[in-house]
Amino acid sequence: MSGRITITWAEVDRRLELAHNYWICTASPLGGPHAMPVWGVWVDGRLWFSTGAGTVKARDLAADPRVAVHLESAAELVALRGTASAVPDGERPAAVDAAYAAKYVLPRSGGPGSIGMGGSPVYAVTPATGHSWFEGAFPETMTRWRFDGPGREPVPQEISYQG
Repeated sequence: MSGRITITWAEVDRRLELAHNYWICTASPLGGPHAMPVWGVWVDGRLWFSTGAGTVKARDLAADPRVAVHLESAAELVALRGTASAVPDGERPAAVDAAYAAKYVLPRSGGPGSIGMGGSPVYAVTPATGHSWFEGAFPETMTRWRFDGPGREPVPQEISYQG
């Protein structure tokens, strides 16, 4: 990887953990794209978020669990593709609720956020692949990540830009 500027998984993992908003991209049963930002937490290698049961995201995910996730910054890009599954309250790790309450403050009340507020379904995104780079060193930092299963650190794969 000569001329490469390595982005470590620890750096990417930290960006996922510290992000405030996550863009969730789904597709309708007819293939129409849908992208919306959500609050979420990165815990144990998965992104956890909620959305109202009747939202477009929830309807799309019920029909097709494939999802793309993108952080807000394109200058320090992190983008993931994977599958989202609804996780019942009793099966969600306590660390998810604790991380969410510590991370978010409700704008109107000032109270801590709750990931399943109002009975909204909670989803866990299990990534399959990802991409990361720094815009200022775009060709040298482009990295594709392959996820080989829960609990395993993703494998970096150098990718090149031929444009």
